[in-house]
Order: sequence, then structure tokens, then C-alpha cells
Amino acid sequence: MKLVDGSTAVVCSDAMHRLMSMVERVARQDAAVLIVGETGVGKEMIAQAIHQHSLRCGKSFVDVNCAALPEHLVESELFGYEKGAFSGADGTKPGLFELADQGTLFLDEIGELDAKVQAKLLRVLDGVPYYRLGGARKVAVNVRVIAATNRDLEGEVQQGKFRRDLFHRLTQFQLRVPALRERKDDVAALAEHFLQTQLPAAHFTPEAMRTLQRYHWPGNVRELKNVIMRAALHAKPGTHEIRPSDLPAAICGVPELSGQPVVFGGNLEAMEKQMILQALAQNGDNQMKAARQLGISSRTLRRKLDKYRKESAIGSASLGTLREQQQRYFRVTVEIPIMLKYEGHEIEGTTVNLSSGGVAVQCPIEIAHGSTLEISFALPDTDSIIEGKAKLAWTSPGGLAGLSFEELHPALTNELQQWLLERSRAEGWTEPETAR
Repeated sequence: MKLVDGSTAVVCSDAMHRLMSMVERVARQDAAVLIVGETGVGKEMIAQAIHQHSLRCGKSFVDVNCAALPEHLVESELFGYEKGAFSGADGTKPGLFELADQGTLFLDEIGELDAKVQAKLLRVLDGVPYYRLGGARKVAVNVRVIAATNRDLEGEVQQGKFRRDLFHRLTQFQLRVPALRERKDDVAALAEHFLQTQLPAAHFTPEAMRTLQRYHWPGNVRELKNVIMRAALHAKPGTHEIRPSDLPAAICGVPELSGQPVVFGGNLEAMEKQMILQALAQNGDNQMKAARQLGISSRTLRRKLDKYRKESAIGSASLGTLREQQQRYFRVTVEIPIMLKYEGHEIEGTTVNLSSGGVAVQCPIEIAHGSTLEISFALPDTDSIIEGKAKLAWTSPGGLAGLSFEELHPALTNELQQWLLERSRAEGWTEPETAR
């Protein structure tokens, strides 16, 4: 099943088939849905499936990670703001609720919202028009809200950390996504799918597949995806099979009985490296979460990773050094859907490559030179939606257009630059050492 973001939903186990059957039934209703489950189990995939089976499938699906929004920006991002509402508000910006009007808004990690925003969210869910930040005119929207959390919201309601009325408003339907360890049949299907996207000619040996199915997968599907992508990335050219030795040591060292501690091999330094790589895989390469799990500072973790990178323990041999001024021109070849708004019309295009300065797009219509467009696209392998304005810089035969970013929120710019930096490292580029 193809999802809104272009990814594929892979379902094999009976547990997931039952869940997807319930998704189809829930989707036809217009009630709010709360999706619960551990981190990395695929709650966003379930949200997208609900939207695609719903009567709103032809409208926008807008997703936002509430945990990723800075606390002081949550309200303005969700509900928008008027020009002059605060320092830096140079123009009026519609909020995510307005962007999702007539469609679906997916609020991931909803348990992270503070009490003030929870109260305003409850009123909007009840159909009450709201004000943009600094606004004097009410805005009315028709949005279906799907929320997700890996926290025990019911327990937090008892502790007074989450509004009881909002909890009951969100749980008109509640769906639980089982952990990957509860649906072992999905491990093989997902692993094969992830491998085919990276190395179409390769396959797992029976021993490697048994190793994957024995592992407990505390990071669930996200951890499995990262493990397979790393194995594919480190595979030698012409590789046709993935063996247990191609998998991380932490995966291979887990005993048959789930819940038992990981067995590490090697000296103390090697054990430390294995633990760090495992924590990164379990937390979707989120360094802050991995550092918190390991009980070390983010700075210490970055220093360790820099050391491993220099030793060529992570990634392939260095292609060279990308200095700060060169990083702006580093382009990643990537084909993802992009929504363009031009002269009041929404146009679906496909990206060709992406840099911190702009994006090349395969566009089905002709755009006047120098025109400014609104753009929106999902950053691959992240929860980020890059939205802003871009100006047409160049065109070429065949419908190819180069757009130069004009207005991007600083937080989105940082996320895009970090994503590009990680891609440059994966390709073998390194950053110059900074003076200490």
C-alpha cells in the first residue's frame, strides 16, 4: 500500500492485518483517533492509512511532531500568526490547522503539548473558531485530527499532566500498534522490503534472517530500518547476500530468550562503541535521545562519533572535506513529492535534487521566470515538513525547474542543513576539524 509520503506500508502478521482492518472501518468515520504504541512502531503509517481510506483522501494530510516544535513556537505553528504578532513576524502566516482545512491533521507526540495549547486545541476540536496569534478575526476550519503518543496519557491524566477533557475528546477511537517483538512475522517482510530499496539485487542468508528475527527490537520498525540501511551502506560493491557478520554486533549478540541482556564482545573500547551504535539505532539516529539513554551528554556522544568517523568505523572512506561555504552547494539526489502553490493553484511535482539553497523540481506546468511560489515537502526519513517560499531561478527543457529558497523558518533551515550534513557524511564527505 502506497502512503501519502510515497513510502510503502508492509503488513504480514495477523496482528497487523487485524489492525489494518480496523483502520479501514475507523477511516470512514469523521471522529478523532488516538494511536498509541512504543516509539518506532509505525504510528505515522497508521495515520496515513486512515487518511487514505477516509472520505478526505483527496485533501491535505498535514503532519507535525509536537515534540520537535520549540515550546515558544507551538501555538503560532498550529494556529498561525498575524503580521507584527511578535518580533520577526514580518507577514501573516496560516497555521497547520488552516493548511489541513477539509483534510487531516496528524499530531504526533501529542503528550508533549503544554496546558495552554491543550486548552486551545480542545476548543478547535469542538468546532469553535479561533484567533491566529495577534489576530482580531476568527478562523474557522473543518479538520479531522489524528493524534499519536508513546506515553501513557491515561496515567498522565490521573497525575494532572494532561487534560482529561482533551484526552476523552481525542479517544473517540483508540488504536494500539503492537511492538515489533509482538509480530515477528513482520520482521522478515520489512527487512526484505528495506533491503530491496537499498540493494535490489541482494538478499539475506537464512542465518542472517534468523538473527534478525531473534532480536528483541526495542527500537521497533525504525531500529530495523536503520540496521538494514547501515548494512546496505557498508556492503561492498557487487554484494548479493547479507550475512550475520554484516549486521551490527549488538544484533548478533542477543540470546534466543527475549528480555535478556545484550552480550557484547571485544575489549572495553569496542563494547562502548557497540553500545553507542545500538543506542543510536534504537532512537532513530536522534543523538539527544541516544545520549539520554546512555546517560552521557550530547557533547560527549558527538565527540565519540567524530572519533569513530575519523577511524573509518562509521561510513566509507572519506571522499574529501566539505567546508562550511561548500556545504551550501552540496546537493542530494532525491525523488520525493513536492507541493507547489503558484498563482492560487496547487501543483504536484517531484524533486530531482535538494540543497540548503534550493531544490530542482520536475514540474508539469510552465512557471514565469522570477515567480515566487509556496513550497511544501516531507524531508525523507524524518518527521519534518519543509514549508516556505521559493523563487524560480532557472528552467531547462523537459519541465525541469530550479527553485531558490526565499523564506524558510530558521528551525526548518537548521533541520534541512542537519539532514544534508548527515547525507554528506553517508556519502563519505567529512567536515574540517574546528579549533578547540
